[in-house]
Amino acid sequence: MLEGEFGHKDSAGHSGTLCPDDVQWMTAGASVVHSEMPAEEFTRRGGRVHGLQLWVNLPQRDKMIAPHYQEIPSARIPVAESEDGKVNVRVIAGEALGVKAAIETRTPILYQHFSLKPGAKIELAVPRDFRVFEYPLSGTALYGPQSRPVRAQQMVIFRDDSDTISLAAGDEPVELLLIGGMPLKEPVVRYGPFVMNTEDEIRQAVIDYQAGHMGAITH
Repeated sequence: MLEGEFGHKDSAGHSGTLCPDDVQWMTAGASVVHSEMPAEEFTRRGGRVHGLQLWVNLPQRDKMIAPHYQEIPSARIPVAESEDGKVNVRVIAGEALGVKAAIETRTPILYQHFSLKPGAKIELAVPRDFRVFEYPLSGTALYGPQSRPVRAQQMVIFRDDSDTISLAAGDEPVELLLIGGMPLKEPVVRYGPFVMNTEDEIRQAVIDYQAGHMGAITH
């Protein structure tokens, strides 16, 4: 969550409210029915809701594990800063600037929220076999030796044959996400919210959902 408040609940009995800078990490596994809506009190007083949702595909071996849930309030998300104080990062998943995330993931993942002051530049180590991209939320980042501008809501995919990447800001502050992971190199078949490896598995998932085997949200 970046702004506003979201209320959430699911068929496994979890419920709560997400506030700015809180993180919800849900591993659906064999299935969970999930609801997210602006929180009731926030809806009454009004305001802007702004959040980001990232879907991470589980490897085939983990598709049917029991659902798992992690809700991390802002105060528990590790933060790191560069030596010159120009770069700050909230480490949601993976490791950055020597700081490890509090969230546990099924596969190695980078999910990091960087804040760069004007003129900031930093080199980061990333695993060579990761696929990594950056996504500016605000401001204009600079990319590559030619310092090409990357504006908010654009995306840059880094080459996957290097173990370092560079993040840089021009003459204005930049907020960006750095996200990456190891390619699974498995077949992907999806339908609606279901992601499996074969069409037969997708059909079975739909049948299970319609039969109520994935549970229901109680109000």
